[in-house]
Amino acid sequence: MQPLPYEPVPGDGVVLRPPRPDDVVDLVGACGDPLIERFVPSLPSPCGTAEAAAWIAMAANRGELVVADPGTGRLLGGCRLYHLSTQDRTAELGYWTAARARGRGFATAAATALTGWAFRHGLGRLEVLARPDNPASQRVALAAGYRWEGRRRGVEYGRDGERYDLVAFARLATDPPGPAPRAVPDLPGGRLSDGVVELRPLGPADTADVVALQALPEVAATTVGGAGRDLVRMCAEAAGEWLAGSTVRLAIRDAASGAFAGDIGLFNFEPVLGQAMTGYTLAPAWRGRGYATRAVRLLAGWAFAHVGLARVIAGTVPDNVASQRVLERAGFRREGYQRGALPGPAGTRIDDILYALLPTDLS
Repeated sequence: MQPLPYEPVPGDGVVLRPPRPDDVVDLVGACGDPLIERFVPSLPSPCGTAEAAAWIAMAANRGELVVADPGTGRLLGGCRLYHLSTQDRTAELGYWTAARARGRGFATAAATALTGWAFRHGLGRLEVLARPDNPASQRVALAAGYRWEGRRRGVEYGRDGERYDLVAFARLATDPPGPAPRAVPDLPGGRLSDGVVELRPLGPADTADVVALQALPEVAATTVGGAGRDLVRMCAEAAGEWLAGSTVRLAIRDAASGAFAGDIGLFNFEPVLGQAMTGYTLAPAWRGRGYATRAVRLLAGWAFAHVGLARVIAGTVPDNVASQRVLERAGFRREGYQRGALPGPAGTRIDDILYALLPTDLS
């Protein structure tokens, strides 16, 4: 395999080209963005005119290309191939977008263009590695046709001297064109609502509410795996888990006021069986109003219609009568009693009552 040429690459509405001295001002502006500081260690930090000029002067040695507007020529971001293996014909793809250019599809267009160019030059497999709490980068990877493959521990050495996990996406030269398929789609319009209760994807902004909720003794006592969970990380990585198709986490909110009322999710997806498990928690001020029942029915209805599930299951400890009533009002039917099914405190095991809901039970 011949070394890859260092040349401009045309894309859909963008052009990838070697950086020029007149990119200094735009590069300095881009590097000052907090998200660039956090997620793009390949750019200089701090970045003044001298640092930007030095980065541009050495760009060819690293294969750095900038993403530019084909009309104005102005820098919009960057994209490159690195960790190239001529033996295995593999490489990693990286990209970033300046704050002023985000939300307009430039990163996806650049990633798609450079991916196609790499395959035409003999590479057979490309990877994208992204931080678990960077769903924007993960969405670009999926939109460019890269499929989620898993999580790698301590891959990235950050600016702060810490090692960070990364989630891996990959695309083969033989993969079909277009975005990668997703097991779990986004919510239509970004939320679900019946006019009383609203469900929105859980995120970093919900951290304080989730921490306060999980600190309640009655919640801690009935939440499986709750002890020792890093709730800050859970909220930060919730969007990435959704994109991976492994877990769906949502905030339950009052539709009228937007106030946080609790959380709900889908877990333990079993694609072969068409089944997943739901769990939910309400804050004290919102209990006894039917909010949990409404939330369960909203989530299950979406899961049946848009995720393709055939069954939603749930479990409760035997003395959690309130949760059992929620499930029964939502249409779930009791299916069994599982002895020692759940982990309890101090290494004990707790019995579980199993419930299940089918699409016909919602009518």
